Amino acid sequence: MMNAPAVSIIIALYNAEKYIGETLDSILAQTFQDFEVIVVDDCSTDNSVMIVASYLEKFGGRLKLSRMKKNSGRPSLPRNKGLLLSRGEYIFFMDNDDSITSTALEELYTLAKEYTADVVYCEHYYTADVDLKNIQKTQQQNGNFPFVDKPTLDSQSFPDKVDKVIQYLFVAMPWNYMVKRNLLIENKIIFPDIIRDDSIWTWNVVFCAEKVLRVPNAVYIWRENKSSITRVEKTPTQVINFWLNSSIMGTKILNETLNRFRFFQENPEFHYAMLKCFVYGSFSQILRANFKLEPYEFYEAIRKKFPKNLGEQDVLIPFLCAFIDEQQRIIQQSK
Repeated sequence: MMNAPAVSIIIALYNAEKYIGETLDSILAQTFQDFEVIVVDDCSTDNSVMIVASYLEKFGGRLKLSRMKKNSGRPSLPRNKGLLLSRGEYIFFMDNDDSITSTALEELYTLAKEYTADVVYCEHYYTADVDLKNIQKTQQQNGNFPFVDKPTLDSQSFPDKVDKVIQYLFVAMPWNYMVKRNLLIENKIIFPDIIRDDSIWTWNVVFCAEKVLRVPNAVYIWRENKSSITRVEKTPTQVINFWLNSSIMGTKILNETLNRFRFFQENPEFHYAMLKCFVYGSFSQILRANFKLEPYEFYEAIRKKFPKNLGEQDVLIPFLCAFIDEQQRIIQQSK
């Protein structure tokens, strides 16, 4: 049997014929070559699969192409399948329309081994327009914690981790992380099949890891593709429906995830803080949509999203609307 590679790069593929070639080219150009690439196609309807297949020979056996039996509608399930097919010591996820710098894998893997890290977290990345031009390094600070200027092992304290999560130090984009495969497999960390799956996955990784290495390296080039599922233009009512699904299903899954940790079982105040953080993230999107709706339209959009058999609890919906309306007033007054 062939030795397991150092890094498995996992790419969920769907209708990316314009970009997937550039993504694969950036991987071929790596100064560190001990890797495998696993592309999982989510039933693309364009030439994406054909383009990936044309790269098989170039990768010399290091590129695997797998396919979902039916379209899942988001990258969660293809990523999970890619993880099961992977053999690498570390896992690195990429989106099918992005790129990495030529030294990306070398930088991250070298740091991971030097610090015996479970997770290497890049606090910076690059943004680019759809043509991969105007590339700029992100500078915006997340939360009240300063960026590191050198590789730094983060605190193992659970209260510290929670504090940093709810203040958005750890951004919820999986391609900012190189993660030990064993950490994901042993703790059964997968992407839930919901919008905002990245948040739950990221937080689970941070809480399970003993050694999280924060680094100043910027190696990922994120293409601002307006056709992605979260960026497609929607009506206010569609925005509400879209994010309500995230709030309802995501809160349930996050609650189940937190219950796996004794710390959250014994410290309900931190458990509540995590749930509040997640719900607020979803409802901030709803609040923005609410600016474009009349109050009764907002009420009707929310009411229709609740199951018909909710029964007597229907009365809670006006209270929910009143709360959101009050938050809207606070936002307007703070401007």
